[in-house]
Amino acid sequence: MTQPINPLVQNLEPDRILTFQKSLSQFSDLVYLTFGEPGFATPEPVKAATKAAIDADRSHYGNSQGEPALREAALAYLADRYQLSYPSIDNLIMTAGVTEGIQAIFKTLLQEGDGLLIPDPAYGSYFAALSLAGGVVLPINTAKANFKLTPELVDEAMASAKVPVRAVLFNYPNNPTGVSYDLEELKALAACFERHDLWVISDEIYAELTYQGQHHSLGKLLPERTIVVNGLSKSHAMTGYRLGLIAGPSEIIQEIQKVHGSSVFSLPTFVQDGAVAAFQMSRDDLDYMRESYQERRDYVADELRALGFELVAPKGAFYLFAKLPDSIQMDSADFAMDLAKNGGVALIPGTAFSMFDEAKRYVRLSYAADMATLKAGLARLKAYLNDK
Repeated sequence: MTQPINPLVQNLEPDRILTFQKSLSQFSDLVYLTFGEPGFATPEPVKAATKAAIDADRSHYGNSQGEPALREAALAYLADRYQLSYPSIDNLIMTAGVTEGIQAIFKTLLQEGDGLLIPDPAYGSYFAALSLAGGVVLPINTAKANFKLTPELVDEAMASAKVPVRAVLFNYPNNPTGVSYDLEELKALAACFERHDLWVISDEIYAELTYQGQHHSLGKLLPERTIVVNGLSKSHAMTGYRLGLIAGPSEIIQEIQKVHGSSVFSLPTFVQDGAVAAFQMSRDDLDYMRESYQERRDYVADELRALGFELVAPKGAFYLFAKLPDSIQMDSADFAMDLAKNGGVALIPGTAFSMFDEAKRYVRLSYAADMATLKAGLARLKAYLNDK
């Protein structure tokens, strides 16, 4: 008799973004404004260091936690960019991208049935990783506060929780909304998280793509209970290198490393050498990306508003979470499919990021693509809406 499959896997909902993207394969000649794929090549110093490592036969097993030289470079980077001061490289783990890092954290922190607060809307992979860890999602509907998490919303969620709540997953600048937080807002949230005795998983992968003001890390405000997640995919256009990082108190990092090391014996050593070069690049050497994204954001936001969309004001990342014009009576999933079929433009429905009904009126547009692609997509979107 065939043994049953793990129910956690059987009941796992496929990633909604990937599922929707796959459904678009039936259409040809689409302008894709969907994935958060940086519209730039990986910087030359990174490519040169990676090539040199390959030529030097840096292709054997390395340290599972990350080569010491890489962790030293990451430690210096976090101190320079975000004033995060960790005692040693033992406070860091280099991961196979942020997604693997999040999974390792969940499996370390959460026991079966533990609750995790997740401000909603949120990146869809969080929910799958939580299910596989046996955790319970406790979504917080941030639509009630202009898509920002507030202490009041956290208090409400904690008061209504039916399971033990272990932690909160806090992503800013946020995917899909692009919202971020100033220092006073973060201080208020840090005090709230501490009052509720929560671990904070602070996903700051878009920190370098902050357009208004400075990015402040919760790891600095609440160092004893914050696990910072970051990486190079978005800031350095290195999505294919699959390299992220986890930083936090050494005692919890030591435990997370047990989980990480059981699934990732070693990251490619030549990739790690390229990442050292990335961490050592100055902020000035990367300004061209952030400045270009801001220009694209402003252009796309103006065009969408002119077409009747309402926008969440994005302060970072490279997404616009746009509310459909009143003239569109479809929900976001039907609209996105019809737009692909009849308008030749691919957007992601808001329902791919949310468990609440408000998302049925929203779509996410990525402005990471180059300006020519953005203009082509918006021209098609305008023509589509004019035909409605």
